[in-house]
Amino acid sequence: MSRPLADMTWPEVEGPRRVLLVPVGSFEQHGPHLPLDTDTRIAAAVAAHVHRAFPQADLGPAVPYGASGEHAGFPGTISIGTQALARLVTELVRDASPRWPTLVIVNGHGGNTDALRRAAGVCAQEGRRLLVHHLDVPGGDAHAGRTETSLLLHLAPSAVRLDLAEKGATKPLPALMPRLRAEGVRAVSPNGVLGDPAGATAAEGARLFQSLTRSLLGRLNDELQ
Repeated sequence: MSRPLADMTWPEVEGPRRVLLVPVGSFEQHGPHLPLDTDTRIAAAVAAHVHRAFPQADLGPAVPYGASGEHAGFPGTISIGTQALARLVTELVRDASPRWPTLVIVNGHGGNTDALRRAAGVCAQEGRRLLVHHLDVPGGDAHAGRTETSLLLHLAPSAVRLDLAEKGATKPLPALMPRLRAEGVRAVSPNGVLGDPAGATAAEGARLFQSLTRSLLGRLNDELQ
């Protein structure tokens, strides 16, 4: 079984390589009941699972910081911003591309989208192959609600404080976005939750996780085989 790059020595990496998977998450508030690294944990777990099922790919360490300015009103949030994240990913691709012709970003945080789009544009202009895969749960709530709570109950149940879980802002995200963009998440949800974690279960999290891994694996099989 292939091991993550972090567990390997340089002679073990020598020789032809094809694909490098890099999870990218965030370090930001996830309500009073989920850990600050929720997005990174999910992205890293999906990438690790797919790495085991797709032997052509190597697995790099996760990037734990993202563009999380909208959560700056909450203690604990650390954001490097869109410009820095775009530059970081671009430089990763530039440095990795001589050995790994394709780099795949497994993105666990919606706020990273603009940065990753910019990086993909630069890499395309330079003739380097960067694939960006956003982890998406159709119909899921936006942030720290039932969707992410269920996923964490499956992946890291000891990190979930269900005794502190509470409903946040439950209006549709488009209705919240104007004020959220202007004033941040705390202006629309004092507890930082966009959704309602009530009813979250590890069993639901397992189903969601299976869907996320299947989606990424399907894309790799379609685009890289």
